[in-house]
Order: sequence, then C-alpha cells, then structure tokens
Amino acid sequence: MEEKSTWARLRWPIKAIIIALPILAIGYWAMQSGKFDTTLAVKPDSTNINAAGPATSGSENTRSFNYQPEKPVDGEYKGVVEVGASGFNSFVVNMDKENRWEIISKDFGKSFAYEGLANTEDIRKGLKDYIGMMLDKGVKSKNIHFVISSGAQKEPKTTVISSELRKMGFVVNLVTAEQEGKLALKSVLPKSYEDNSFVVDIGSGNTKISWIDGDTKSVEAPGAKYYEKDLKDDAVYAEVKKLGEKIPATKREVCFIIGGVPFELASQTRQGEERFTVLNDPTSYKADKIKTKSGVNIYKAIKDATNCDTFVFDWDANFTIGFLLSLNK
Repeated sequence: MEEKSTWARLRWPIKAIIIALPILAIGYWAMQSGKFDTTLAVKPDSTNINAAGPATSGSENTRSFNYQPEKPVDGEYKGVVEVGASGFNSFVVNMDKENRWEIISKDFGKSFAYEGLANTEDIRKGLKDYIGMMLDKGVKSKNIHFVISSGAQKEPKTTVISSELRKMGFVVNLVTAEQEGKLALKSVLPKSYEDNSFVVDIGSGNTKISWIDGDTKSVEAPGAKYYEKDLKDDAVYAEVKKLGEKIPATKREVCFIIGGVPFELASQTRQGEERFTVLNDPTSYKADKIKTKSGVNIYKAIKDATNCDTFVFDWDANFTIGFLLSLNK
C-alpha cells in the first residue's frame, strides 16, 4: 500500500514533466532559430534640437516638430498669387503690423498656359477666378499682389500672363532667385532658430538656399526640373553639395524646407493637419516620377553637405508670403 500510495503521489508530476519536455524543446529550438524576438520595443525619448525652443520626437517615420507660431493680433487679410514655373499658387493670409501671420486659404493649381493649351482669354479668366476667390474671402483689391518667380521668368508664356495682369490694372512683381531665397527665409524661419538653422526652397526652376549671417545670404542651384535642361544627376548633386557647404557650421542644426518636391515627400508621412512635418532621410524615398527623383537628389546633396538630420517642411509658408511680409511697414 505504501508503494502504491507513493506512486500515486508522483504520477501527476511525472506526467507533467513528460508533457512539458517536448514544449520546452520546441521553444528552445525556435529561440535559437530566431523565430522569437525577445527585444522589447522602447519608444524613443524626445530629442531637443534647440535648447531655447521646440523639439522633435519619435522614430524616423513619426518625428514631430513642436513649434507653434504666434497668432496675429488685429490683423488684416492680404492675398498673393504666385506665377510659378509650373503654374499658379494663391494664398490668403491674416497678417498684423508685427508680421505675425496665419494662413486663411491656399490653392495650388496647374496652369494650362505652360502646356500651350490656353489662349489669352483662358489666362484672363483664370486670373479673374483667383482674384474673385480672394475678394470673396474679404481681401481688399489693394491688398492683392502678383509675384512672378525667378524660375517662371524663364518661361516664354510668362510674358503673356504679365501682359494680361497689367491690362487688368495689377502690378506685376518680378523677383530674382536671390530675392526669392531671402523672401522664403522671411516666411519660414522662426526668429528663435535664426542662430542655428537654414532654409531651402526646392522649386521646379531653381533651388534657393538661404541663412542669416549678419544679413540674409542666399544662393541659387538647379531646380527639380533640371532634367529638362539635360543636366545629369551627378553634376547637379555635386553643384548643390558645393553650395550647401557654404552654410556656416553653426547654422546647420535644423533646415526649414519648402517647395513642390518637399511637399510630396511630407505628404507621405503627415500625421494629420499639423503645420510642420519632419522629412525622412532622402535615401528612404523611392520615387517613380522623374521630377520627384530629381528633387530627392537635390535634397540628398544638401543633407550630405551639411550633415543636418532635421529637415522640417512647413505646410503654410511660401516665398510669396515673405513678399507680403516685406511690404508690411
């Protein structure tokens, strides 16, 4: 009876061990084969990119830029239409006397004028539509401005557009590439970042790189449509990289970037309606369109020249808004 009783007490533990042994063996084999990942996912800490200002946080695909511009006080609505190398863009902003501003509306449209599909009447109608939209939003006619970008001035059709605008009684403002770069900086670079950051505007016709070093410096490089001029990727990369190296080392902590291609890249990772989107590393983007691929080549050259790892796209800023700011007394 004692032997039987002892066996009864041991029977279930022994059976449990017998059952568990194959399971343990399978688990051990799987871990050795890399089937199980025992690494804990740790959320990255916030990284302060400016001791006196905002911060970025998260992994590369989710980094955020936590900066809130000041709202205008007792502002006035002003409008501007950009005649660019690829079409018309228009902006209505609320702006106060201290140059604080906020976007009210923005419209990015492609002009058939550049494709040879529009006559002067079509151009006139398109311009009237832009003007009417601004008037409907409360912009006074005296506060509507037209700016022709440096890249667009190289397009033959721009002469026709300028002529139609003048017939309608509007002043046409022409800007050089250097002025464009300085105006882009005025609209996009926060004052708290003037000491450690620079600005890039990758347009279709040219790229503008600007920074503040005593006064505002600006240099011009090929734009994202450089392939139309039979320029090669390697040659453009080398030219842009050489220009990027002109930026003082102390100004390379953050790059504020705008333009058509950066818009496309930021669209891939925008989390909602945030004002600022941090771009990923240029090597992570796979582009099907030649213009996007060319723009990424320019972006990579700037990154390689500066070793800057924080490129912040501003969804609202544009050099034409900088033009409005320059008129503000």
